[in-house]
Amino acid sequence: MITGKTKLLGVIGHPVEHSLSPVMHNAAIAHLGLDYVYLPFPIAPENLEAAIAGFAAVGVVGFSVTIPHKQSIMPFLSEITPIAQAIGAVNTVSRQAHQWVGTNTDIEGFIAPLQTTYQRDWSDKTAVILGNGGAARAVVAGCHQLGFAKIYVLGRNVQKLQAFCNSWSNSPIEENLQVGTWDELAKLIYQADLLVNTIPIGMYPQVDESPLSADEIKNLPPDAIAYDLIYIPQPTRFLQLAEKHGVIAINGLEMLVQQGVAALKIWLQTEIVPVDVMRQALKNQLGLD
Repeated sequence: MITGKTKLLGVIGHPVEHSLSPVMHNAAIAHLGLDYVYLPFPIAPENLEAAIAGFAAVGVVGFSVTIPHKQSIMPFLSEITPIAQAIGAVNTVSRQAHQWVGTNTDIEGFIAPLQTTYQRDWSDKTAVILGNGGAARAVVAGCHQLGFAKIYVLGRNVQKLQAFCNSWSNSPIEENLQVGTWDELAKLIYQADLLVNTIPIGMYPQVDESPLSADEIKNLPPDAIAYDLIYIPQPTRFLQLAEKHGVIAINGLEMLVQQGVAALKIWLQTEIVPVDVMRQALKNQLGLD
């Protein structure tokens, strides 16, 4: 029951109607018996600054940030955590001491299954990342945090790749990071202990497409992990091919869950968050077993 005492959380984006964040966060809130509600807020880019001021005025406790605001919101925040500064994007904002503090929980979301279910010593391993957009930045930072020896980022635009590489200058990540064009995949895939897809090929309406062919995926090492940030459809064509080849496949649903868990811990100031409830709520919404 929503009352005048109910505390507000939410997600901002444009569009935001498709977001699954309210499903998992409200399931967690209900399970914990807390007087909070998590709402989707469609905020057009030109209204962002006014919206942030409005959230402060009405006492919003915190909110998630999705496309297209992850970078453009940064000038309107009082503090940005070092990890969000390193990635160059904010996905979680909290109200602390009457100020907005921005951070990024995508790294925690990405590395969670690689730290638990598929935990390994990554210090002599190689990660190959497909794509050099915003999502790839969190993946690069996550791979560095896990301790990968080599991190390769592949893209199609040489200028954008160089800008991506330059953005990590004067960062510890710079030592392990290399960028290259897509045609370098042929030689790199043999070394890929972790292959991560961060590009939208495989999402609706391209559900029958994969960023790599079956022949290319056959060149992955037998103990490799294929990780797709896409969670609909499940599995993607990319992961179907990977599983057929016999390698471990991870979809983006767990990243969505775990970045949400990390955000909820910040907003509620607790370490007790019902992860299983959040995961099951998403599976129910998506019609998954």
